[in-house]
Amino acid sequence: MANKLEITLTRSLIGRKQDQRDTVKALGLNKIRQTVVLEDTPAVRGMVNKVSHLVSVKEA
Repeated sequence: MANKLEITLTRSLIGRKQDQRDTVKALGLNKIRQTVVLEDTPAVRGMVNKVSHLVSVKEA
């Protein structure tokens, strides 16, 4: 069984660069405190690392 990650948007996107906004949207996050559960893949890990200052991550 594959590992899952719980990713929660914790900071606002106001004033952020467009690539960071696009990355958060690609993760499926729209609103602050919204949480998504995604597969733990290298692609998802890379996106999380790019916006690590905006999100919090837990292993599910």
